[in-house]
Amino acid sequence: MPRRLYILLLLPLLAACAGRPLTPWSADGPPLIVAPASSVGVSDQRGRFREIACAVIEAHGAEQPGYQPCTEALTRMGDEPGATGEPVDLGPSRRGLVAAMVPGIGWDCFRNWLDFQQLSGSLENRSGYRGFILEVDGLSGSDNNARQVRDGVLAEADRLADHELVLIGYSKGAPDILQAVVDYPEIRPHLAAVVSVAGAIGGSPLANTASEGQLDLLRHVPKADCSPGDGEGITSLRPAVRRAWLAEHPLPNDIPFYSVVTLPAEDRISTVMHGTHRKLARIDPRNDGQLISWDQIIPGSTLVGYLNADHWAVAVPIAESHAFLGKTFANHNAYPWRAMLESVIRFVEEDLDRRDASGSQ
Repeated sequence: MPRRLYILLLLPLLAACAGRPLTPWSADGPPLIVAPASSVGVSDQRGRFREIACAVIEAHGAEQPGYQPCTEALTRMGDEPGATGEPVDLGPSRRGLVAAMVPGIGWDCFRNWLDFQQLSGSLENRSGYRGFILEVDGLSGSDNNARQVRDGVLAEADRLADHELVLIGYSKGAPDILQAVVDYPEIRPHLAAVVSVAGAIGGSPLANTASEGQLDLLRHVPKADCSPGDGEGITSLRPAVRRAWLAEHPLPNDIPFYSVVTLPAEDRISTVMHGTHRKLARIDPRNDGQLISWDQIIPGSTLVGYLNADHWAVAVPIAESHAFLGKTFANHNAYPWRAMLESVIRFVEEDLDRRDASGSQ
């Protein structure tokens, strides 16, 4: 096995072995509460999303890679709203939405052995959406990457109609996007929506015990194709940093925000993340091996759904291109991510139509 694969698999273990407390005591930072999502401005639309996801998954068929029926692919959390009974439109996109995926930390170090373009390209085959990867520095912090998100959006501006672009942030890509829409309001007229998928909105306690030096290991494996960045990648994921940023930077109200949360059953977490899952379970066992579920929700957003997938299964399809890893370390990596990504975009398009009809944001 190439040494770069070993490094990928060792990173969660390095974090799991650190002996410091996950959340060190501190009186710094804003006052916090833990409250039901519905009481803090989050709109729960999981019932409708389940209808759409079930229809899309079955339309893709059992032959799709990672196929699971929607009853297994989605996690039913608490009192999920019931089905609406409305039909699901599986025709081509009416709005011609363009989906730009901003990937997570260290992504560019693995581009030579994971086909990230298939994450966006899969949308074009059947649904009529266009997609692309909006590249950012995998090892840099959110200040730097927010500028790159701005530059990426403006570079596409001539090819976009107003309010046509859906920015999808995976993992650290989500806070990178949030900072971009706050710091660079000139991109907002081009945006239809912002979607967080397993987004590190509140950061990860694992970042408190990790170091930039550990992250830098990714640059030194054979054929890694990534720059050293600005040395702020891990810092940007620390909960104190993320929560302070959220407290000081209200999100704009002219863009709808959506949250997709990864919340796997404990027997759906790949072996490589068992250590980090157990470590996060000291705080809350409802985590995906990298993020606690409630740290993935954008304040004031629409809660789309909970996916029964660990942090990598939803957007890093290791098992499809590396069979040995898919049977050993990443043994629960198979997931119908293509159908789920299409389901998310279809849900967003339908919700945008509803907002337009009602005159709301």
